[in-house]
Formats: sequence, structure tokens, C-alpha cells
Amino acid sequence: MDGLILDLIYINRLKENTWFSVLPETFQKFILEYGKQITFEKNSYVFHAQDEFDGIYTVLEGSISLGYVDVNGNEALSAIAEPIMWFGEISLIDHEPRSHDAIALKKSTVLHIPAKPLNDLLKDNPYYWYYFARLTSQKLRYVFLEQIAIQTRSLSQRLAQRLLFILEGYGNHLIVQERQIHISQDQLANMLTVSRQTINHELNLLEKQNIIKISFRKIEILDIEKLNLIAKSHT
Repeated sequence: MDGLILDLIYINRLKENTWFSVLPETFQKFILEYGKQITFEKNSYVFHAQDEFDGIYTVLEGSISLGYVDVNGNEALSAIAEPIMWFGEISLIDHEPRSHDAIALKKSTVLHIPAKPLNDLLKDNPYYWYYFARLTSQKLRYVFLEQIAIQTRSLSQRLAQRLLFILEGYGNHLIVQERQIHISQDQLANMLTVSRQTINHELNLLEKQNIIKISFRKIEILDIEKLNLIAKSHT
């Protein structure tokens, strides 16, 4: 599908993204010049695991699952990317095929920065690699936090932490303006490697404390402060 020139509303959202906001002006202009917005229908693939690198992406509207679906349709879900979150940069750095699938969970609009102009930019401006180091380090930090939580925290603490991670866009949001997380209980259970029944029980406990409100494929965070306390509490 051919890309469209970026809408002004999305340009303004990009400026609220932690990574984009610190880029040099010339790098920002490059993204706005070469980036094309593309719409993907629900359940369509942005890219497949083992695809060759074709550029980097960020979510402008909707949500994209990042994980892997095997031949039997079983899904291993790593993260859900929502506006504004960048993804797809791993293959830019290591020159290997895609490590995971990226699938639209609903009709979604993404910004695509094609591989060739991006590689040309980095060849002419090697200092810009520093910003991709920042982007990957930001994600790696959250991976480490999750691994530590698996070994040291209770499920209620891990759930609170993961809800906050998603709400904050895994560090991508300068300001948390949207307090709704668009995710199913099955997906959340998949992320935390527990049963749906277990996640449902934990979510209901949070709802009874007026910390969250549960809807179909959506969780509204009513009290971020209390959720933070649970995530950071010591058992």
C-alpha cells in the first residue's frame, strides 16, 4: 500500500514522543519528509518474523502486537505498541531478519521510514546512531525490569507494573494523557504467562479497590498513584 504524507495531528503527537522530541532538527525533518503514513486493517501484518528489514515504524493510531505466532496460531506476545511507540529498529542495527511479527490488533495507522533513505542518512551522519542506541536501550531497560519482576515480585505487583508500562508506552510518552489501555485479558495473561482466570481474578481485585475499571478489551486506569504503590511495594 502506498503511503500518505503525514497529517498535522500526527506531527504534533510525534513531538510528544520521548525519542522523537530529543532528535536533532535535521533528523526530525528527515522523518517528516520521508515518513509515510500507512493504514493496516485488523489482523493484517505490518511485517512477519524472518522478513528482511524494510525500515522502522511508529504507531500513529490503533495498536500493534509485537510477538510471534506459530504455525498452529499460538501467540507469544511481548508488547503492544500504541501511539506513539517506535518499533522495528532491531534489524536496522544487527542487519538480521525480523525477530518477531508485528500485527494490527485493530485498524491502525503507522508511520513508515523506508530502509534505503534511512541507511543513507546514517551513512552520512554516523552520529545519529547514538539515537538508535537510546531507543534500543530504553526498550532493554523495560525487558530487564520485567525479568527482575518475574523473579522477585508477586503476580499482583507484576500486573500493576505491566499495566503502567503499557500506559506509559514503555517510556515513549512525555505526558500520560490517555488512561485507557486497549488490551484483552487473554493478551494480558499471555504477556504475564499465567491463565486468563488468574488475570481475571487479579483485575477484579484492582477494580474492587477503584484502581481500574474493566471493559471489553479495555482497561481504564482510575488511580495511577495506587497502581504505582502496588507495583513498587515490597513483599
